[in-house]
Amino acid sequence: MEQHICIFTGARPNFVKVAPLVRAISQTEGCSYELVYAGREDDPTLEGSLFSDLQMPRPDVYLGVDCENLNELTGQVLSQFERHLEEHPAHTVIVVDDLASTMAAAIVTKKRGLRLAHLVAGTRSFDINMPKEINRLVIDGLSDLLFVAGMGSSSVATREGAEMHKIYMVGNILLDTLRQNHARWTRPACLDGIEDGSYLVLTINRKALLADEQNLQRMLDAIADVAADVPVIAPLRQLASQKVTALTQRIRPVSPLSYLDFGYLTAHARGIITDSGNVAEEATFNNVPCITLNSYTEHIETVKQGTNELVGEDADRLRQVLSNLLSNSWKTSSLPDRWDGRTAERIVKILTED
Repeated sequence: MEQHICIFTGARPNFVKVAPLVRAISQTEGCSYELVYAGREDDPTLEGSLFSDLQMPRPDVYLGVDCENLNELTGQVLSQFERHLEEHPAHTVIVVDDLASTMAAAIVTKKRGLRLAHLVAGTRSFDINMPKEINRLVIDGLSDLLFVAGMGSSSVATREGAEMHKIYMVGNILLDTLRQNHARWTRPACLDGIEDGSYLVLTINRKALLADEQNLQRMLDAIADVAADVPVIAPLRQLASQKVTALTQRIRPVSPLSYLDFGYLTAHARGIITDSGNVAEEATFNNVPCITLNSYTEHIETVKQGTNELVGEDADRLRQVLSNLLSNSWKTSSLPDRWDGRTAERIVKILTED
């Protein structure tokens, strides 16, 4: 009997993580999948090149949910995904990460008595005031299969009462996509005239970081001062780009890049400054020094073993750590266990044998 798997995605970053899973399922006899996206088919965050860059098909189903209010979004996904599963039965539903839409899909799945698998389970900020933290707790609590990226996430799930037979340390699936596409990176035009390994990359997306303009100014000044002779390339979305441009002329904002362009940019950088956990994880895989503008990381392996250093939102700390980076005084790093780009293969093996 063929096993049919429904893969639920709620935002653009999810596709980077499910692309290798789609590929692995497609290559497995007796296993099929359906890819469901919570948003609209014309969602502007899904750039035209995304799916060709990832070498994956577009979603089979778009639920068409589009709203800013998280409670309203949750309600719409509950309704739309319930209707979808009624019309398109599945044996297993895989949900990704920790969005409000992910939590809604998880609730619907369990209410229908289906097997629920959580991809990138066990991640915690330990700040219950963060909406995503609540989503994580709910999704992990409901899940039959917890696919964790490392020992830290596995320990979290165990401490919270998850049964050991539900927890599988499969590695970091983000790196499957990196490994698959490493030879396909394309050198972006923003690097014209700049040598590989001679520039820094800056990404800022967190709303809290952008909202405190006085502190943001201090942090940008620290970067500009320490990196006085080093180009700082900043692929930023419109709001962040406008703020950075208004606060400093010494950092080079560029339009958001395609997946393949961004992959080249970060893989060949001298260092990266980011508030993105995904970017920090990729930096560890690429062995590129990375400074994270946050006080925590969902994958502590990037700090304990990898190239990542946390500086919070402290401009003085940022200045000190960036000075270390540019003076070549960075720590020695290694790849965490099972961060080898073969996570999807492990997941499909578990799904088809369990």
